[in-house]
Amino acid sequence: MSRIGKKPVEIPKGVTITVGSDNIITVKGPKGELKQAVDRDIKVDIKETSVEIGRPTDQIRHRAMHGLYRSLLSNMVKGVTEGYTKKMELVGVGYKAANQGNVLDLALGYSHNIIFEVPKELKVATSQEKGQNPMITLEGSDKQLLGQVCAKLRSLRKPEPYKGKGVKFEGEVLRRKAGKAAGK
Repeated sequence: MSRIGKKPVEIPKGVTITVGSDNIITVKGPKGELKQAVDRDIKVDIKETSVEIGRPTDQIRHRAMHGLYRSLLSNMVKGVTEGYTKKMELVGVGYKAANQGNVLDLALGYSHNIIFEVPKELKVATSQEKGQNPMITLEGSDKQLLGQVCAKLRSLRKPEPYKGKGVKFEGEVLRRKAGKAAGK
């Protein structure tokens, strides 16, 4: 059996988990509500303090989904209790970020500023301290949505390997290349 799938998901205080008629799991907590559709073959067993995920057979398809849905449920529980935060750094001369509500205004070295609308489920904040690179902080309870928005932001100007300019995650280590060797 899947080691991850066998592990029960603990339910913290203040969190309620329900399974709907069409196998949709709803997790409600202090930071919001998340829903996830579950395959009809996967069984969700809700107990008082934990939730267990079960599978009917040892088919490859069932084994693959067993661990997947347990991880998704665990991420949902953590999201509605603690939430998730990602920080992104803009490295480059003249790179700037500003926000008004959930609308980001990014200057990334192109001839025009990029206006990026962040989904309303996420909170966005920007900061610019003297001597530091501009930072974008994204917060939310949905780990999948947060990762998707961060990936989209990063794709606007990927970090390049020579000077490291671009949009990168805070603390991300980039593999750097040596430049052209100087002539004689």
